[in-house]
Amino acid sequence: MNALLFNSTLVIYAVATVLYLSFLVKPKQILGRAGQVVLAIGFLVHCGFTLSRYLEAGHTPITNLHESLSFLSLAVVGIYLLCENRYRVFILGSFITPLALLILALSASFSSVILPLNPALKSKWLLVHTGMAFLGYAAFAISFCVSIMYLIQSHFLKKRRLGTLFQKLPPLDMLDELSYRCLTFGFPLLTFAIISGAIWAETAWGTYWSWDPKETWSLITWFIYAALLHGRLTTGWRGRKAAMLSIFGFFIVIFTFLGVNLLLGGLHSYK
Repeated sequence: MNALLFNSTLVIYAVATVLYLSFLVKPKQILGRAGQVVLAIGFLVHCGFTLSRYLEAGHTPITNLHESLSFLSLAVVGIYLLCENRYRVFILGSFITPLALLILALSASFSSVILPLNPALKSKWLLVHTGMAFLGYAAFAISFCVSIMYLIQSHFLKKRRLGTLFQKLPPLDMLDELSYRCLTFGFPLLTFAIISGAIWAETAWGTYWSWDPKETWSLITWFIYAALLHGRLTTGWRGRKAAMLSIFGFFIVIFTFLGVNLLLGGLHSYK
């Protein structure tokens, strides 16, 4: 059942991606609506897979790279659907759905075998800490895509080449505002994830902070987004520089999540 739900989600997300990319090429409302409906169906099936995995494993399915990447993809789609429902920016789906599909496809490359839970992970903090972290990462992923759209629009304006893609993308002010909203949603979640992780670490290992590679890079990620938000709030730092730092921050998120696990190891390493 798990494999069927997972593969079904993969196929449905692929169909949604095709529809959204078609909307990018030819922005007809029916394509945007169809993409939204198909993506919502895929999200529900994905939720079903996650629930099925939870029932089979007996714990929150975020304990290896297969599960974690799947959950990240789920979170990206879920937050995007909320953004789309509020802002009605179907064109954003042309950038978000390929990313969500890529993350989910990448999860398929890792083992899906359910193993006994590490004793250190048998805690009520598992869902709280990891759930908040991945929701924060998902919000940063959407900010990343919005920032790419911002740079594309900014490039067109700078070169004074107002072609068809320029006309399809939202205005710069709207993109800047949407990116900011995603950041203000994701940053508190990341902050709470780090704090809850420290409390959990003290319970599991007897120390709040051990400068484990994952802890160190999580802190670096926090400082990058803290600097970005501080700059926006105190000096009105907006536009191109803010978009570039948002993109850079998401690359650090990727390294914190994947790079540390695959390259640096440590107490938080899992595959």
